[in-house]
Amino acid sequence: MQPSDRVREAVRGFTPYAPGLSMEEIRERYGLTRVVKLASNENPLGASPLVKRVLARKGDMVFRYPRAGNPALVAALAAYHHVPKECVVAGNGSDEIIDLLVRVTCEPGKSNVVAFSPCFSIYVQQTKLCGVTLRQVPLTPDFGFDLPGLRAACDDDTAMVFLTNPDNPSGHAIPAEEVLAFARSLPPRTLLVVDEAYAEFAEPAADYSMLPRFAQCDNVVVLHTFSKLFGLAGLRLGIGIMPDWLADHLLRVRLPFSVNLLAEAAGMAALEDTAFLQASLETVVRGRKLMAEELTRLGCHVYPSQANFLMLKPPVPALELFEALLKRGIIVRALKSYGLPELLRVSIGNDEENAMFLAAMKDAIEHGC
Repeated sequence: MQPSDRVREAVRGFTPYAPGLSMEEIRERYGLTRVVKLASNENPLGASPLVKRVLARKGDMVFRYPRAGNPALVAALAAYHHVPKECVVAGNGSDEIIDLLVRVTCEPGKSNVVAFSPCFSIYVQQTKLCGVTLRQVPLTPDFGFDLPGLRAACDDDTAMVFLTNPDNPSGHAIPAEEVLAFARSLPPRTLLVVDEAYAEFAEPAADYSMLPRFAQCDNVVVLHTFSKLFGLAGLRLGIGIMPDWLADHLLRVRLPFSVNLLAEAAGMAALEDTAFLQASLETVVRGRKLMAEELTRLGCHVYPSQANFLMLKPPVPALELFEALLKRGIIVRALKSYGLPELLRVSIGNDEENAMFLAAMKDAIEHGC
């Protein structure tokens, strides 16, 4: 017997999630003193000053368990998003909510889940882990959403459809009214899970988010994260807003205390710091416009984006440019793992980081990498 024989056959072929390269790794590899990371779509201004103060005060309490169910956080989220608190589930990142949705709604060996290709790797991993078929529909050649094709892939055994809006890695987004019409077209049993990790960055956000329309449809789940605009990627906090009956079932099986005490306190503080949120949003919108214009001048094809990142096709081989940028202390995201080796994705940084990235791009392209 091999040691791996003790592991489920479906798990043996798994590959772990591949995060972006770390700043420490690149510093050590190339002997650099300054590294700019524009690979993981993090907040360009860091964390809210209010969050930092709250975390410092809460440090003495980490020996205590958080309150079961995180009622204070849930109430704050419900008020912030104008939804009933019975419809809110907080999780250890939105990844946990995705995992719970698959486990709670899908029958292994019978149910299927539908999503576009490429899509967030967690959709692929968690359906496979749970023994659920994932049906994927290609995006259009310009990375648009083929909603008729997505609908055609559904049948009476489709438990869920995942739709990321704005999408990653392209930044493409469609108005929420189109999403609402699509939700109403689905089979009676099918849930539409709209992952809105980047929805706050759309212009105007209210036209693209399903949250203002949540009460208009009974088969929609909306996912939001604190990892992007709110600047809490390292604390892992996400939420699902869903019909109350579904929220009740997720809470029955969610592991206890999955949202830790510091994440809970930081989340509530982040909701209150509206000045920081506005400054972060303005930084991203300003930087997105500037970066798109300057990258176009450098000969890149830049795809329209409603997110806090840009996808681009450079005038030189993308993977060579990716390595050339690393040597210059700039980390972006190569999209080979998405099946898009000719493309790169760059997060919007602060003004200084954007300038350093553009200077490195200009130098690398002019020198042929």
